[in-house]
Amino acid sequence: MASKISEELQRVVRVRADFLCEYCHAQEAWQHIPFTIDHLIPKSVGGKNLPENLALACFHCNRSKSARLTAIDPSTGEVVLLFNPRQHLWKEHFVWDANGLYIVPLTAIGRATCDLLDFNRERAVRIRQADLEVKRHPPAGDPILAADPTFER
Repeated sequence: MASKISEELQRVVRVRADFLCEYCHAQEAWQHIPFTIDHLIPKSVGGKNLPENLALACFHCNRSKSARLTAIDPSTGEVVLLFNPRQHLWKEHFVWDANGLYIVPLTAIGRATCDLLDFNRERAVRIRQADLEVKRHPPAGDPILAADPTFER
């Protein structure tokens, strides 16, 4: 079994992620507990404590993802890979809605990940609303839709 992730490696992962959950883009600075380090390939199937296998994840995303590598695309019923921040770009799979409160999935990977990790759960949206009011959301550089009449909340 792999050893504990060193404090230095945890720091590297946090800095690389710009202190954002690499899945839902919550900002670690405004949470009550530090984010966790997620193994993209779980240790249970041979994943290692290497930078290319690690992602910063909020507690909810890490717990929801667990040891999964795939999920069901709710639009097609197909099994697809989950979003992997070492292999995929966030802006290619997700965008914020016009109000900056809801994550809109753009691809099958985005839909499956958004659904499994429940990105738009009520509590997350309330936190985003509060952060929006004090101008610390959405994270700098994240894409925002001008409008999307087809997006269902």
